[in-house]
Amino acid sequence: MNAVVDVTLLLSTFLTLFVIMDPPGLLPVFLALTGTMTSRQRRTAALQATATSLGVILVFTLFGQYILDFLHISLPALQLSGGLLLLIMAMELLTGRSSEPRPGGANVNVALVPLGTPLIAGPGAIVAAMLAARSSGSSVTAWVAVIGAILAMHAVLWLTMR
Repeated sequence: MNAVVDVTLLLSTFLTLFVIMDPPGLLPVFLALTGTMTSRQRRTAALQATATSLGVILVFTLFGQYILDFLHISLPALQLSGGLLLLIMAMELLTGRSSEPRPGGANVNVALVPLGTPLIAGPGAIVAAMLAARSSGSSVTAWVAVIGAILAMHAVLWLTMR
C-alpha cells in the first residue's frame, strides 16, 4: 500500500517553517502593530496577514526557482538581502519610527506589510519552502507533504494571531 503523504518530509518541513516563522515570537509584534485596532479589525488583520503569507510562500514554492533564475538571483543572495531588510525593519520597530504618520496621510495596512511579508513570509521561510519543494522532486507524496506542511503552518499562524 502506497502512502498518500511523506510523513518525514511533512514533519521536517513543518518544524523548519515553525522555527523560521516563529508564531510565539510573532504574537508581540502582531499585538504592537495592531494595538490601536478594534477586535474585529484585528481578526481581519490576522486573516489578511495569513493569506498574504500563504500566497507568497505558495507562489515561491511552486515557481520560486524560475523567478530567481529569471532575475539572476541566487538563494544565498536572497537570504542575505532578506536578512538586511529584516534588520532594518526590526530597528524601525525598536525605535518606534514605523509608527510615525506616513507622508500624505496614507493609511498603511500593516497586515500586508510588514506582517504578511516580510515578517511572516520572509526570505528564510521562502527559501525553506523552496528547498523543501526542491527536495521533493517529482514525487506526488512529497509534494503533498510540502503543501500540507505549509498549510498547517499557516493555520498555526492564524490561530496564534487570533
